[in-house]
Amino acid sequence: MTIRRTAYAAGFAASAILALTFSTTASAQAAPANPTGRPAKEAANVVDASPIAESYPNAAIGDGVTSGGYNHSRWAEDWSKLRDPKKRKDLVDQLKFISIAGDGDVYLTLSGEARLRVNHVTNPNLRDSETQRQDILRLFGGADLHLGEHFRLYGELAHGTLEGENLGTVLPNLRNKLAVQQAFVDVTGTVADVDVGIRYGRQTFADGPNLLVVPRDNNTLYFGFNGFRAWARTAGVRADVFDFKPTQYGTGGTGDEGSENARRFSGISTGIVVPETLFGESKLYVDPFVWRLRNRAAVWGTDTAREVRNFYGVHIYGDAGPVNLDWTINYQGGSYDDRSIKAWLVLLAQTYQLGEGKTAPRVGVHADYASGGGAYGNSTLRNALAPFGNNIYYSYQLFATPTNLMALAPNFTFSAFKKLRVTAEYQLSWRDTTTDAVYRANGTAFAGTQNVGGRKIADTIRFQAVYPFTTRLSFTGRYEHLIAGPALSNAGYKSSDFLAGWISYRF
Repeated sequence: MTIRRTAYAAGFAASAILALTFSTTASAQAAPANPTGRPAKEAANVVDASPIAESYPNAAIGDGVTSGGYNHSRWAEDWSKLRDPKKRKDLVDQLKFISIAGDGDVYLTLSGEARLRVNHVTNPNLRDSETQRQDILRLFGGADLHLGEHFRLYGELAHGTLEGENLGTVLPNLRNKLAVQQAFVDVTGTVADVDVGIRYGRQTFADGPNLLVVPRDNNTLYFGFNGFRAWARTAGVRADVFDFKPTQYGTGGTGDEGSENARRFSGISTGIVVPETLFGESKLYVDPFVWRLRNRAAVWGTDTAREVRNFYGVHIYGDAGPVNLDWTINYQGGSYDDRSIKAWLVLLAQTYQLGEGKTAPRVGVHADYASGGGAYGNSTLRNALAPFGNNIYYSYQLFATPTNLMALAPNFTFSAFKKLRVTAEYQLSWRDTTTDAVYRANGTAFAGTQNVGGRKIADTIRFQAVYPFTTRLSFTGRYEHLIAGPALSNAGYKSSDFLAGWISYRF
């Protein structure tokens, strides 16, 4: 508890420093986010891996993708290059490395984000109802205090505003006066040429396949955890161990968030660097993982019971020449009440680059299988589960998740007008079994779909356009048209349109 209080106190202090400085940066430019809805490695087009040297490649250590110096988890960014004042180009650069003592050995990095977003949805919840409009404001502020080479404190405050029409139930991760989004302490070092470290406190976590565990940038506030993460890394092998409880947000100030005691997530994620010469100048990684998710109040069908779900899987991702791939194979076992769990996830995403350079067009397809069945009844539970993954991957409207789902989606990404990056996708989705329901991104079933026939869930047409005005300021637009198939329409659900746009500023 002493470490945790220390981490939180440091987080508040660091974020208070940021609050005093934030107003001086209002006229600066912001960094583009990575809100494509594609797997993180694919969204970045290439894995920004460095040659194997004395440490494990930064692109594969399980901290998400850093592009243009920026990451969703701001503590994963390295601004030490700005130790040299000659490399600081503007006022914002001054905030990224503030030397405090020890000739730069003790320094502070400030970060922030402001995002203004509007969502427009017809037939919300796929019911024949009035259009929904969401006006959303996100404000983040973080401070990263490095106390020498081996110790640091990180704190991050977040605010979320949600207004509009026909909003329905508003969750605290969408509207929140002020929350401690992250607050932790890091201790790192080297033992026998092995880089080791431990982090304790409230933190984001992305050490796994994008569809299983990410901070969820689509939300106003990030999805986070409370607990510890420890790691050991060499040039070609790494291992992370963690034990977390999800963050439970209140809606008021910084004193009403805590740990969600009903769920506990723990496990080991490992990584292996594939030799570059094996596939001809490839940058590929193989990450086996073993996780456990315990949930005292898991809901399947009409039952609420304790579930212990074990995840045994492997994640393979990276680049081999012009091919970028992101593959996951995962078997899930365990128990739900007194019933056994036997489920599978097979997630295969790949793109092919047509030409040279990062802006070259890419053509791709993802083919996914998530087993289903058993939620309604007393037999073996075969519904797969993606516990904390990218909840917009199959639907910007959050109308699908990898449970009782088969999906096939060809896609094409290209650049227009130099900077404008456009992705178009046509997704076809079906149920694995018609005796179970169709499930939303939050894991709940579309009521009544378990009682109707029809395997086809929907056809979904999706577009995304990202325009980076500068390295710090970007605009993103999304459109989705969901054509309800028999699995939905036979239960009274309708087709829907989704249109969203936002401008994002990060420093």
